[in-house]
Amino acid sequence: MTESSKVDLLIRNAQIIDGTGAPPRHGDIAVTDDQIVAIGALSDMSAATEIDAGGKAVAPGFIDVHTHDDRAVLSDPTMACKVSQGVTTVVTGNCGISLAPLAPSAPPPPPADLIGDRPDQYFQSFAGYLSALDKEPPAVNVVAQVGHSTLRMGAMDSLDRPASANEVKRMRARLEESLAAGAVGMSTGLFYQPANAAPTEEVIELARALAPAGAMHSTHMRDETAHILDSLDETFAIGRAADVPVVISHHKCAGAPNHGRTTETLPRIAAAHAEQPVALDVYPYVAGSTVLDSGRMMNARRVIVTWSKPHPEVAGRDLSDIAEEWGCAQAEAADRLQPAGAIYFIMDEEDVRRVLSFPHAMIGSDGLPHDSHPHPRLWGTFPRVLGHYARDVGLFPLEEAVRRMTGLPAAQFGLTDRGMLRPGAYADLVLFDPDTIADRSTWEEPMQPAAGIELVVTNGRITWRNGASTGDRPGRALRLQDLGPKGRDAVMA
Repeated sequence: MTESSKVDLLIRNAQIIDGTGAPPRHGDIAVTDDQIVAIGALSDMSAATEIDAGGKAVAPGFIDVHTHDDRAVLSDPTMACKVSQGVTTVVTGNCGISLAPLAPSAPPPPPADLIGDRPDQYFQSFAGYLSALDKEPPAVNVVAQVGHSTLRMGAMDSLDRPASANEVKRMRARLEESLAAGAVGMSTGLFYQPANAAPTEEVIELARALAPAGAMHSTHMRDETAHILDSLDETFAIGRAADVPVVISHHKCAGAPNHGRTTETLPRIAAAHAEQPVALDVYPYVAGSTVLDSGRMMNARRVIVTWSKPHPEVAGRDLSDIAEEWGCAQAEAADRLQPAGAIYFIMDEEDVRRVLSFPHAMIGSDGLPHDSHPHPRLWGTFPRVLGHYARDVGLFPLEEAVRRMTGLPAAQFGLTDRGMLRPGAYADLVLFDPDTIADRSTWEEPMQPAAGIELVVTNGRITWRNGASTGDRPGRALRLQDLGPKGRDAVMA
């Protein structure tokens, strides 16, 4: 046996799902250091660690394209909520909020408090944030965006108005510094109060800094209810004017009056996709989760409180039950719970299925790791798609479900040599049982690891095995300068 036939890790007898959408094939996978070095019938190879997959599936590590893990990757770096479901890379800085660049003198307003509710949790520079990840790496790779609301908080004395020309200039300078440090793009959260007063032109002027850097733009749109078509048009206009790829975050039609309107929105997105680089992400649930706001409950048929600063004891309870116990209206109860977070049941199952079935839809959890009683999507998103929607409901074949979590987002975010199984690619891998994989997190017990995930490998090192975290933390901060072209989802579709 030659020296070259000795590798670090061998996974034998696997059903290989390579992330391209191609049918599964049987074979072995060899890993040395952080790379896949061979795939096929590798009987001539040996390894320090050999694992018999028993004919179960091996796929690229899943890429969670929509997270709020900005602080969690530092405060809880083993990231069990993600590696337990096969995730090896997270995209942070979504919905307009990021931990940098900002040096607040007081606790930031909602929704920034979902990722950091104390000034000392923020970083004055994006370089400082990424450096902290370098020094104390998590178990997952991190692709970090700059939040538009974060830029506004750092440049403006009042957020309930458009930014002045000088304020936009300051924001753009900080954005450009952040891109130079390695941020992969800018997100907006135009739905939320810190950015709701920002006109389209303000966003366009900032987004024009993205194209020269090879960066991209994601957005929690201004409206996902009655005016969703107007918000889509605004999103497309920003992408065209700035000449940047755009990702529509957690696409949905919220509130009962808008149920069924994905039959309008998805053709509109498909038409735009044919003309410019546009993609979207989606989570596989009929409920969303964000800050609790008595004035913006989006016609929710049910509201579960996820956390409350003055009343932490109510986390996990229905707002209606709390209001009844207190003898007041739900809106008043919501005000008394502030600051707080909530789960809102605002979507229709058929809409969720249509968005999941859209060929350019990526999977993102949108989980909130700092909630006391989080939405089950934090722990269950990826197994739910693979088990419930692919296997049980039959929305798409297993290999297509895997593509939405791997090859498609890798192309969209420029993650060169990730999201596919091939020699030379980074060894981000997940071994799972297609017959038993399932989400076990529920509305009542949301922090339950999934069934059927047997092994997770990030950059060649095992992060999850035998139903538990290994404690290894081989993740990396993936900087813009290390990535390839973005928005190439049409090539992968």
